[in-house]
Amino acid sequence: MRTALLSRPRSVGTAAVLGLTAATALSACSTPAAAEVPGVTDDTVVIGTHQPLTGPAAAGFASISAATAAYFEYVNANGGIHGRSIEYVVKDDGYNPATTQTVVRELVQEDEVFAVVNGLGTPTHSSVLDYLDQNGVPDLFVASGSLTWDQPDEYPGTFGFNADYVTEGAALAQYALDTEPDAVVCVLGQDDDFGEGILAGVELAVGAGKVASSQTYSTADQDVTAQIGAMKEAGCTHNVLGTINGFTALAVGTAAQMDWFPRWHVSSSGADHPTLVEYLGADVAPVLEGLVSVNYLPNSPSSEWYELFSTINDEYNDGAPYTGNTTYGMSVGYQFAEALAAAGPDPTRESILAAVESGDLVGNGVAPLTYSAEDHFAHRTVRVAVVTDGVQDFTDDAYTVSEAGAVAVEPAQVPLENEGIPVTD
Repeated sequence: MRTALLSRPRSVGTAAVLGLTAATALSACSTPAAAEVPGVTDDTVVIGTHQPLTGPAAAGFASISAATAAYFEYVNANGGIHGRSIEYVVKDDGYNPATTQTVVRELVQEDEVFAVVNGLGTPTHSSVLDYLDQNGVPDLFVASGSLTWDQPDEYPGTFGFNADYVTEGAALAQYALDTEPDAVVCVLGQDDDFGEGILAGVELAVGAGKVASSQTYSTADQDVTAQIGAMKEAGCTHNVLGTINGFTALAVGTAAQMDWFPRWHVSSSGADHPTLVEYLGADVAPVLEGLVSVNYLPNSPSSEWYELFSTINDEYNDGAPYTGNTTYGMSVGYQFAEALAAAGPDPTRESILAAVESGDLVGNGVAPLTYSAEDHFAHRTVRVAVVTDGVQDFTDDAYTVSEAGAVAVEPAQVPLENEGIPVTD
C-alpha cells in the first residue's frame, strides 16, 4: 500500500505553541475568563487532533487534516470566530492505538487544547475515549461511524461526525434491493466496529441470516484473496464493503484478477473515487465504473459547497488535488466553526457542548444535523452516489435509517450561506 504524506503539515510548531502560551499569560490580566479556559485566549482558540499521516490508513486519510486546516486559514483570514483565530494542532498517530494515546496526552497536557476535533479511526480513538472524558476535554466530531460515540450518558462530551456504519450498511443494501430485487448481497468488512456496523446495517435491510457470505479482513494483512474467493463461490452479485480506501481497491482489484465483476456498494470511508484510481492505476480504474457509495456531505461537483471548498483548496491548501477527503476535512472545519460561533463570545468547554446538543446546528450535509442531548450522531440521512463515465456524483436517491430499516427520502441539502463562515451575531 502506498503512503501519501501530508504535503504541508498544518500543526502548531514549538515556537507557535510558546507564542500561544505567552499570549495566554498576557491575556490573563485583560480577560480572566478566557485565561481560565484551556486553549482559549483573547484572540485564539487552540484545538487538536490525531490523524494517520503515516501508516496503513495514510494514503486514504492523510489529506483530511490539511483540508481542515485550509478551511480554518480561510476563516482566520476573514476575521475568525468572535474575533478569535482557530489554531489547529495535528499529531500523527500512524493509525496505531498506542501512539494515539501518546499524542492525545501531548495535546491535552502540553498543548492544552480547548478540544480534540475529528480524531480519526475506531480502534485508535477508542483507546483515548475514557482519557478525554476523565479530563473533561470536549471530544468533538470523531472521524468514525462507530456507535461507540453515541453514548451521551457514558460519554457526555463525545460526538460522532460520520454517518454511523449501521446507517451506511442499511442504505447500501437497501439500494441494492431497490435496484435489483433478486440481488445476492454479501459483505466484506474490517475486523472491528467498522465491519460489524456495516454487517448489522446490511442485515437490517436484507434480514438476519440472509447475507450470502460475510467476510472480514485485518489492516495488518494486505491479502484478501481468500475472502474474495469465498464471496465469488457464494454467488454474490452485490458486495457491500466496510473498508478503508486501500482495502476497497484491494478487494476490487483482486476480484478483477479473478475475472469476477460483481456490483460494489461501498461505505463513505472507503469510496473516494480519485483515491481509488490512484491505488489501482489508470489501466485498472475502469473496473470502478458503476461503483455505488453513500455520503452525507456535499461531495458533488454541482454543489455550491463543493465550489467554495474547491476555491479554498486552491488558495490555502498548496494546490493539493481535490478529493472526497477535501470535502470531508473542510466540512469538519465548518462544523467546528459553527459550534464555536454558537458557544458565544467567551466560549467554555461547557458552552460548546451545550451548543452541539442544542439542536440549533445544521452543518452542511445532505440533510441537517441530528445532534441533541439524546443523540450524539450528526447524520442519519445518506445520499447515494454512483461512478458514471469515470465521475462520482450523487443520484436522486437518499435514505434515512432507523431501527425499522432504511426508508427512501428526498435529499435536503443544507444551503451555503455567508460564504461558508458561520454568523456570530
